[in-house]
Amino acid sequence: MSDDNGKPHGETMKVLLAFLGKRQQEMTHLLGEFVRCESPSADREAVNRFGQIVASQWRKRGARVRVVRQARRGSHVRAEIVARGIRPSGQILILGHLDTVHPAGTLAKFPYRLSGGRAWGPGTFDMKAGLVLALFAADALQAAGLRPHRRLVFLWTSDEEIGSAASRRLIEQEARRSECVLVLEPPLGRDGRLKTERHGVGDAELIVTGRAAHAGVDPQRGVNAVHELALQIARLLAWDNPRRGIRVQATVVSGGTASNVIPASARAEIDIRYARVGDAPKILRMLRGLRPILPGARIQVRGAISRPPMVRTAASSKLFQQAQSLMREIGLPLGEASTGGGSDGSFAAALGVPTLDGLGAVGDGAHTLREHVVIRTLAQRAALLAGLLASL
Repeated sequence: MSDDNGKPHGETMKVLLAFLGKRQQEMTHLLGEFVRCESPSADREAVNRFGQIVASQWRKRGARVRVVRQARRGSHVRAEIVARGIRPSGQILILGHLDTVHPAGTLAKFPYRLSGGRAWGPGTFDMKAGLVLALFAADALQAAGLRPHRRLVFLWTSDEEIGSAASRRLIEQEARRSECVLVLEPPLGRDGRLKTERHGVGDAELIVTGRAAHAGVDPQRGVNAVHELALQIARLLAWDNPRRGIRVQATVVSGGTASNVIPASARAEIDIRYARVGDAPKILRMLRGLRPILPGARIQVRGAISRPPMVRTAASSKLFQQAQSLMREIGLPLGEASTGGGSDGSFAAALGVPTLDGLGAVGDGAHTLREHVVIRTLAQRAALLAGLLASL
């Protein structure tokens, strides 16, 4: 299965897939255990409970585990594996997250279940199945006698879904030490395309202050904050430029107190996506340059960029080609894609570290009550990860 240096040869992917195919039931069982431990981002204790379960699984596999505690968010989990008898030449960072967008109690209306060849439940696709793949990829490497020459560092963070403020520094520290970064976020589409490009992500808040008045008796004395907000949102729509990779969208809007009162306040949350590094400061300058349209209205704008774009490079393309070659060995196609969604992989890519994203489980319905993964592909994706870890 490997040469004298422990590197895989042509039959290795078939051996890995055969081993993992026999573990499918174990994979779905562990996925169920993970999903049933709800871990919404803002619930520190819930994320910590799940992190303890994940850490325990890595300890069973002989990994050196460190729990990185946080004051306000859940703890991150770092698991390190070095093959016996190997002096590692650098490291590979495998990146993912423990938290989900689903609030506590979602399981009551959307329980984990296996149906129609799919595993359903909150967080299955984004991204608890990815955490399962990593564990079974490690099992497959050991069973096949493969000894990666690099240190394998698995970093599972606690706050990816809410911007990674508590984990970004740690991600960047580990990425700088790494030869490459493999991200177990979900792939794109039913064909499981890997992600070699991602848009950057920003967010803004637009706060409008007007003046209240009776809507029927003396509306002229009021300044309608909702109207001002609507006019400002119309301005933002003009900035939307999908051809350039810029999306500026109002996503959460509120204002007013009663139907017969001119509203004195209104606010909107703005989602920003951009494909080019240089567009971020331009968008922020435009946001901060907004001025009121209605006489007497006042506006306040807060905004920041939370994630840089992940730009496709020659090095990331080479990583993708390696993954594509491994899948070809087991007769499966593998494509690549660009996406507007952000991930922690963008932090590594922005540092110039070769990064390959979308290596998680194939499925659909992220962040919804239709979330699921396709069971028959779990072994394939775990074999792909194991093959990459053995060959890079």
